[in-house]
Amino acid sequence: MDITQLILDDHAEQRRLFAMLEQIDRSDTEALSAVWGRLAAFLDVHAEAEEQHFYPALLRLGEGAGDKDDAAEETDDAIDDHNEIRDAVAAVAEHPAGSDAWFEAVAAANKANSTHLAEEEREGLADFRRNASLETRHELAVAFASFQTRHVTGVEPVNKDPEEYIAEHE
Repeated sequence: MDITQLILDDHAEQRRLFAMLEQIDRSDTEALSAVWGRLAAFLDVHAEAEEQHFYPALLRLGEGAGDKDDAAEETDDAIDDHNEIRDAVAAVAEHPAGSDAWFEAVAAANKANSTHLAEEEREGLADFRRNASLETRHELAVAFASFQTRHVTGVEPVNKDPEEYIAEHE
């Protein structure tokens, strides 16, 4: 088991759930609400699991990848992205499922999430695979999977100050 693969698997599931929303008839608000509820909880749990298990380890072991010079820059961007995604998820709840405004809010959440996934995959995850041992990646995978399993119904979404987060975990 490897935390970087678990994160990639989660990313694929997020993309799949967003795609499902695009394929459900707009009048089927029950299905839209159900799929969105699962996706919203999943996004929050995924971000919190990364913030508790992946990013502290990246700060210790990472050296920077992609267009980021170091792990602190990767982490700052990711925490900022997580906050943007949380805010986008909250904005969806302000509209009735299936309405034009709801679909616009879902599209904004999808865009924020997609941008984050691409950055994380070419930066933090690539950096971590290069610099963390297989043993470390396995240990973190166990902790990550355990966290997600314990919080399968969701977590309280709380935005974090990226600089405070980095200072706390470096």
